Amino acid sequence: MNKSAYACLSLLCLPLLSFAHGPTPQKAKESITINAPVAKVWDTVKQFSDIAHWHPDVKQSTGDGKHESGGTRTLTLQNGGQLVEELDFYSDKDHEYSYRLKTENAQAFPVSSYSITVQVLAGDTANNSTVLMKSRFYRGDTSNTPPANLTDEAAVNAMVSFFKNGLTGLKGTVEK
Repeated sequence: MNKSAYACLSLLCLPLLSFAHGPTPQKAKESITINAPVAKVWDTVKQFSDIAHWHPDVKQSTGDGKHESGGTRTLTLQNGGQLVEELDFYSDKDHEYSYRLKTENAQAFPVSSYSITVQVLAGDTANNSTVLMKSRFYRGDTSNTPPANLTDEAAVNAMVSFFKNGLTGLKGTVEK
């Protein structure tokens, strides 16, 4: 085959190759201002295995109590599904931790993987704080033709809802 034949064959295959890729990472980011100092907000948030205390979407949470890389927790969601998460980073000094999904359960939560960072930042006065939650994740079905409940849109909607509900729950808990 000559060079021009290879060039033509390559051009014919390009459209096919553009459809043969996996999912793209999705992102979510939400924040809320809480009328309490950083230390008070952090005292509630830093308890990695106690998220059920303030997050209305979490029915129960248990964990190993470790506040370091490798610490784990299991969440039982209000829909009955369970998620297992593992800490990657934890800093009392910076009022921040990052964790990831350790055990996939797309039926409980429509993502195949995620990493999440939670950070408590000083607000514009000493008596308020901003809590930031951000994530990078993939949809629940990473095939090229996912069902409607496991698409990018379903994953983004679920993560944004989880963040908003959690932040609202945290605000209500801390401001009591």
